[in-house]
Amino acid sequence: MKKKFWSDGIKFQCQGSGNCCVSRGGYGYVYVTKSDRKAMAKQLGLTTLSFTAKYCDQEAGIWKLKNGPTDDCVFLENKRCGVYQGRPTQCRTWPFWPEVLNAKTWTGEVAAFCPGVGKGKVWTAREVEEQLNDQIKSEDAYGS
Repeated sequence: MKKKFWSDGIKFQCQGSGNCCVSRGGYGYVYVTKSDRKAMAKQLGLTTLSFTAKYCDQEAGIWKLKNGPTDDCVFLENKRCGVYQGRPTQCRTWPFWPEVLNAKTWTGEVAAFCPGVGKGKVWTAREVEEQLNDQIKSEDAYGS
């Protein structure tokens, strides 16, 4: 089996730039599970049903926040997340997503817009794997 580029750990620490919350075309959607919607609703003092009606759309059976791929996240306030404690799994697991956890994408595309790459804490392979697995599980639950 090929060794993953992050097998010996990877340096990353959020720098609070808000870059991950702004639109980058097709990467602008924020997909949410029922648990995500419940947590965000709680942060805002809403019922899950009213939160979902106000802030979410369902397309092809998959729930996402209403902002489109060309819009910044509706919860972005002065480069900060307005629902940080209840943020969706997709946001919580960034940048440890399956599609960017390869050396070329990480050192190119991700490092180009995310100032946290190469800074701060060294995430162990196990910690990266946990984040990656959380993201994969949530992707399976977007329709719930």
